[in-house]
Amino acid sequence: MKSKTTWFTALMAVILSIFIGLHFTSNQAQAASKEPVLKIGMEANYPPYNWTQTTDANGAVPIDGSKQFANGYDVQIAKIIGKKLHRRVVVEKTQWDGLLPALTSGKIDLIIAGMSPTTERRKAINFSNPYRKSTFVVIVNKASKYATAKNLQDFKGAKLTAQQGTLHYDLIKQLKGANREPAMRDFSAMRQSLSSGTIDGYIAEDIEYESYHRVNPNIVAVNLNKMSGFNVPTDDSITSIGVKKGNTKLLNSVNDILAGISNKKRDQLMATAVKEQPKAGNSSSTTTKKENWFMAIMRQYGGMILGGVGMTLLLALVGTIAGFFIGLLVGIVRTIPAPKSAGKKWGLKIVDWILAVYIEVFRGTPMMVQAAVIYYGIAQLWHLNLNRTVAALIIVSINTGAYLAEVIRGGINATPKGQFEAASALGMTHSQQMWHIILPQAIKNCLPSITNEFIVNIKDTSVLSIISVSELFFVGTTVASQTFEFFQTYFIISMIYLILTFSITRIFNLIERKLEGPKNYNLMANQIQVEDPKETGFEHEQ
Repeated sequence: MKSKTTWFTALMAVILSIFIGLHFTSNQAQAASKEPVLKIGMEANYPPYNWTQTTDANGAVPIDGSKQFANGYDVQIAKIIGKKLHRRVVVEKTQWDGLLPALTSGKIDLIIAGMSPTTERRKAINFSNPYRKSTFVVIVNKASKYATAKNLQDFKGAKLTAQQGTLHYDLIKQLKGANREPAMRDFSAMRQSLSSGTIDGYIAEDIEYESYHRVNPNIVAVNLNKMSGFNVPTDDSITSIGVKKGNTKLLNSVNDILAGISNKKRDQLMATAVKEQPKAGNSSSTTTKKENWFMAIMRQYGGMILGGVGMTLLLALVGTIAGFFIGLLVGIVRTIPAPKSAGKKWGLKIVDWILAVYIEVFRGTPMMVQAAVIYYGIAQLWHLNLNRTVAALIIVSINTGAYLAEVIRGGINATPKGQFEAASALGMTHSQQMWHIILPQAIKNCLPSITNEFIVNIKDTSVLSIISVSELFFVGTTVASQTFEFFQTYFIISMIYLILTFSITRIFNLIERKLEGPKNYNLMANQIQVEDPKETGFEHEQ
């Protein structure tokens, strides 16, 4: 009865968690069914082009799958396009590296994210006519010796970086003698590195300087376009809208709409975006001087952070439970004794080989790669548009299953052979041996490893931001980019992770102690007296 209750509780936890997860997107799905949607891909983390905010103030549009909103110059351009196309604009918040696969797989309709139509990108997608032209600068601290650089050689010895996957990073090569530091994932990381002194500067566009200078007056921009020897192809100095290859109708429509937006209107939109972008610290809020940084962040972004916690727990809980059942099934199959029949023996070997490949593939590749392949690959190859929450649950589950399969197989093999022999002597079949004798012991012995996998899942869900899942770390990155209080925000996020892992460890330790039972066993005193042998599922031979 106790065993049945345990399995029933686990099943209910899975059902409840899935219900909660689907609830995150139910409102969005209902709204989407009412009118055509224009899905725009962007980071929503690159002010003044685009950023994330907690309300729909100043004409912000909703971010799909969350209760957050996006705004900025790119968003306002997208709204003009959406209005002309009679489609409601929704932002798909995605990491920079995920924008191209999101477009080619059909997850989004357009990329409007301050992207330059480089030669390499044109091979993968089409681009519209430019909607903004840029000037390239090196942003450095005002007190830096590189602040007065007059030519490219003046950056000799400077530690410079730029955003990963952008033209900006390649431009550093033209600054002879400069040390090209590893590329960073976004501008928030570069701003923090510059302020902390780990880099001397980073290459960006002039509008990034205008944006950052409003919140940090202690920086200067060194104009590279005015320096002799600095060359940038025309396509690399403009910003265009990305369109999937083959969608000529949409591309022509976007170009026609852009042609109707005057330069004056574009300048007004950018000036407004710079003015309305998130401010540093509490300067843009109504907080009092006595309010500390923790209360200020939680008051303004507490709901967003709690949503990230909920998504992280959902993914870790469902992923671990589903992964446990996958691992249990795989572990049992891989420990089945070889049948006497030649046909069954070869059949079992083939199944065992397939399961071994599954384990090696998912244990030997990063979860981030698995997420990109499964989420974008399925859409691109089979045109199946999975809900991102469902896709994330599948990814975490099968990844966890691969690890737990080996853990459970080891637990089964570690059970003393005498247990199998004794059960066989009683006339039990292999399935009866596993269910009644071996698995209860193996699972109990594997519980510490299962606990560890649960904890790992809580932390590893952070990689799922590549498929636009707003878990805790992704939310924390967004908050940090809006408040510019990087240390404080990441400190809060780290404490939340610590509280989650500490609490779960203690809960599982309690469960483990409950399952241990008494230290000493009296075999004769604990024998189960069965009046009817049929109740055990097998009978002794008389």
